[in-house]
Formats: sequence, C-alpha cells, structure tokens
Amino acid sequence: MLTVGWNLAESFGLPLVAYFAGAKLGGQGIGMVAATAVVWLTVAVRKVATRGGVPGLLIISALVLTLQAALVVATGSVLLFLLQFPMANLVLCVLFARTAPTRKPLVAQLAAEVVALRRPSAHDPGLDRFFQGATWLWAGIFAISAMGLAAGMVIEPTTVFLLLTTAVTVGGVVAGTFVCVLWFIRVLRSSGLHVRFSQA
Repeated sequence: MLTVGWNLAESFGLPLVAYFAGAKLGGQGIGMVAATAVVWLTVAVRKVATRGGVPGLLIISALVLTLQAALVVATGSVLLFLLQFPMANLVLCVLFARTAPTRKPLVAQLAAEVVALRRPSAHDPGLDRFFQGATWLWAGIFAISAMGLAAGMVIEPTTVFLLLTTAVTVGGVVAGTFVCVLWFIRVLRSSGLHVRFSQA
C-alpha cells in the first residue's frame, strides 16, 4: 500500500496540487505548466537519487502532461484544447504497444513499481505471455478510447464531450483492470503459482 500510495502521489498527486496552485495564480495555462514542471522535477530527482531508476508511471505522467501543456499553452483554441484528450490516449497506446512484444512489457514494469509485485525466481512462460498480452490489451483500450474521443470531439458539444471523456477514461480503466485481474488469477492457477503478501 505504501508503494502504491508513493507512486500515485508522485505521478498524480504532486502534479494535481501544482496545477491547482498555478491555475489559481495565473489561469489554466500556468496551471498546466506548473504541473508539467513539477512532474519533470520529480523525474530528475528520482533519476539522481536512484541513479537512473525512474518509475514507468512517472514517465507516462510526464509525457502526457507535457503534451497537454503544450496544447494548452500553444493555443487558446477550444478545439485544440479538447484535442489533448484523444491525443493523450494515443500517446499511451503507443507507449504500451511499443513495449508489448519485448521482454519488458510495460504492464510487468508497472506491476513491479506500483504494487511491488515480485516475479518468481524461476522463469514462467505463462506469466511472460500474460504480461505481454495485458500490455497489448491496454494498448488496445487506449487506441479505442482515442478513436472514441476523437469522434466525440467532432460530434458532441464541449460540455457533453468533457463528460464523455470522464466516462470513457474511468470506464476503460475499470474494465481493463477487471479483465487483467481475472486473467492474472487464471494464469496463476494454471501455472500453480500463488500470491504471497510480504510482511516487510
């Protein structure tokens, strides 16, 4: 729980606080710049403190915030501001898809960093296939979200689109997490593995 809380605080909590502080002082653009600056500062501190080890969730947060801040600051256009939402999902799709066929799929990295999941010392092909498949699953979820939000941006008025963005984001994350948990349990059972909670 401490690991989860620390990772979420770094990736979402600190940028959110910086956004609200910046927005209160100078508007939405300043808020986005403040959030982006804080998350990249956290990346730099992590890199120096751990000599190169930066959590994947923090990198994802930094990349997405950078894209969003660039769109917000570069233009006052409502259309381009709304474009940040499907673009962010597209960036996430590419990040997940790029690592899915490798030996270090992003879902495995996030599981190790966010929930401190430690793999068994013995190599297990079933777990390897799960993490690669789950990474492809999340790439697909973000691709579908990007396409759905791009269509919604054109069809729906701004207020409805923002509500749609929230629904699609929350719905996609909940559905993807549910499928991954069930899939993971099935893989554990078929491989004869068990989850053990550390006392340390």
